[in-house]
Amino acid sequence: MAAQAEAPASTQRQVPPTIAIIIDDMGHNRVEGERLIALEQPLTLAFLPYRRHTSFLAEKAHKQHKEIMLHAPMANTRRLALGPGGLDEGMNQSDITLTLRRALKSIPHVQGVNNHMGSLLTQKLKTMDWVMGEINQYPLYFVDSRTIASSVAGDVAAAYRIPTLSRDVFLDHEQTEEYVHKQFQRLIETAKENGSAIGIGHPHTVTVDYLGKHLPMLDQQGVAIATVSGLWAIRNGNMRMFAEGEKRAIRPALAKQE
Repeated sequence: MAAQAEAPASTQRQVPPTIAIIIDDMGHNRVEGERLIALEQPLTLAFLPYRRHTSFLAEKAHKQHKEIMLHAPMANTRRLALGPGGLDEGMNQSDITLTLRRALKSIPHVQGVNNHMGSLLTQKLKTMDWVMGEINQYPLYFVDSRTIASSVAGDVAAAYRIPTLSRDVFLDHEQTEEYVHKQFQRLIETAKENGSAIGIGHPHTVTVDYLGKHLPMLDQQGVAIATVSGLWAIRNGNMRMFAEGEKRAIRPALAKQE
């Protein structure tokens, strides 16, 4: 992984507390998706593969300088349905690799991956090794959504030297303005304590309403917002994630649903 020289300590100290916000489950809801894309701030949008509005919204988001991720469906302890493109515990290495590869090719302008659900699969060391072995071929980062405390996904990604981050706060587990506000303030406090923090939300109307109102106020609080790759750069002395030509390009394709 190519690295640039670290910025002087005095420069690093000038970086304000920084948050990144990932919006999961993109691709189902066109109305709220377009509202999120219209926000001026550099959000990171995680798209489920093969959903009705995924390609359209991802292309539109890219034009509005949003960052695009694959929100990869993974098996969960509640046995909830994964939908197309899902990675299940019964799959062998070939199934995992092919399913993930097709899903990546179905998301225009993809720069990273995080897990959708995955409370079961992210605990499976062997399966996570297969997943990260495929991700490692491409210029992609990985964010562990940490849907369960015993997830090994981030550790396996880091072992492959994939640029790796993990979620700090879920913003909208409860869909009320009061709850979203409490979690948003927790995200800001975490960033102030640690220098940066990652929050995950969803395209719920209450979440989009809240972000539309409160993101423009971050400057007044002395807090910056960045894409996930931007936040990773801040944490890593502005080094580049990948050298030019280091990884295989992801060639978009109209992949078939699983």
